[in-house]
Amino acid sequence: MWIALIVLLLVGIISAVFGSIVGLGGGIIIVPVLVLMGEPLLGNPVTSQTAVGTSLAVLIFTALSATITYRKQGKVDFRTGWLFFATSGPAAMIGAQLTNGIARGPFQLSFGLFMLFMFTLMVARERMKPLGIDWPIKRSFTDGQGNVHNYGYNLWLALLIGCGVGLCSGLFGIGGGSLFVPLMVLLFAFPPHVATATSMFVILLSSILGSGVHLWHGNIDWLLFAALAPGAIIGGRIGALIASRLSGGQLLWLLRATLLAMAVYLIIQGGREM
Repeated sequence: MWIALIVLLLVGIISAVFGSIVGLGGGIIIVPVLVLMGEPLLGNPVTSQTAVGTSLAVLIFTALSATITYRKQGKVDFRTGWLFFATSGPAAMIGAQLTNGIARGPFQLSFGLFMLFMFTLMVARERMKPLGIDWPIKRSFTDGQGNVHNYGYNLWLALLIGCGVGLCSGLFGIGGGSLFVPLMVLLFAFPPHVATATSMFVILLSSILGSGVHLWHGNIDWLLFAALAPGAIIGGRIGALIASRLSGGQLLWLLRATLLAMAVYLIIQGGREM
């Protein structure tokens, strides 16, 4: 039992460090570990619904810890974050509701293929011409170091992105940063660090709503949650501190690797469940 607790604590730390660095949230590590290693560690299998619900609850602490650190560094664009949350929050609740009835195989496969497309897009980004879109909403954001960043977005497109990301977040318990960050960087010209920090803030709010639905359906295992949450708190802060020492280019490469790993995992899992 002690071995299982130690392993779960380490999983919480590693997933939170990794997730908060790229704005992912860590669920891409927690969910497969619980599903694949639940029986060897605990003696009983962990259902995918329980893995997703527990992961999303743990993400609250990962995102909270990371957001607090990013806020101290002055990297969170709260105004834009609240805009994304306007649709990502309700959509996360819908995704959490669908977890209990939707056919996961086809959706995982299609989502994995989309992640593969996003990975390809990120790799080709240096060779692509900037979109150069004159978005109607302009933002000028000054970070904690006094650097001024200018970017913009379209209101309805931002709300649509928030809705799609929130739906995936509640459905898979992954946080949604893997979608938020590249879209914010590629479409709206957000600096990678600001995109990651703002993404974690949106994940925090959306995870609270999505977890509430999973709680209603009994999809949260409180013993697993108690074992994972302390590591998530520690790891979220460590990840945010590590991210502050990486350049924008390094952060983008780490994000690309995350997208590829996530795509491969979802495609394999979706193919198995078809």
